[in-house]
Amino acid sequence: MKTLFKALVLTATLALVTIPAQAAIKVYTAVLNGASEAPPVVSAGTGFTIVTVDDVLNTMRVQVTFTGLTGTTTVAHIHAPTAVAFTGTVGVASYPGTFPGFPAGVTSGTYDSGAIDMSLTSSFTPAFLTLGGGTAPGAFVLLQSSFAGGRAYLNVHSTFAPGGEIRGFLVAAPEPTPFVLMGLGGVAGLALRRRRRA
Repeated sequence: MKTLFKALVLTATLALVTIPAQAAIKVYTAVLNGASEAPPVVSAGTGFTIVTVDDVLNTMRVQVTFTGLTGTTTVAHIHAPTAVAFTGTVGVASYPGTFPGFPAGVTSGTYDSGAIDMSLTSSFTPAFLTLGGGTAPGAFVLLQSSFAGGRAYLNVHSTFAPGGEIRGFLVAAPEPTPFVLMGLGGVAGLALRRRRRA
């Protein structure tokens, strides 16, 4: 029983030690649809995106799934920062033109950018780079604060709606870490109770 208790304490300690390393990773998601465009677009198209930011490695990964577009895809990118959270329109922040390798000429598909190097000025539009103080690190900080403040959206443009057929504002995904720690605490508590009975 002492071995089990020591193992649980070690596991909980390791979990606490690794939390700062995980804090570098932030995940944002958005549901994409025509009603979220400004002005709204009547489209049966829908989609979902996951944007993963690593502020230690200075990378961003964009994953998009979409289906049912009325037109065929032309470009996709992230716009930021809007003046007011979860509303309005603004210029493109990242990526200039379109995400590298985003599928063009289709009405449905999936996309995974892999790790985009956000330490490069070419990862941002010139206007957004200027907003970020003229440097890639400054622009990346501004982009992350736009994500955190609900002032960034991803949209997919198409031949049917050149200004964007589906879009969604990015929101932070819930972090599982507190639940893991609660679970470890519960298991450690049960082990301690059994230890006292023995």
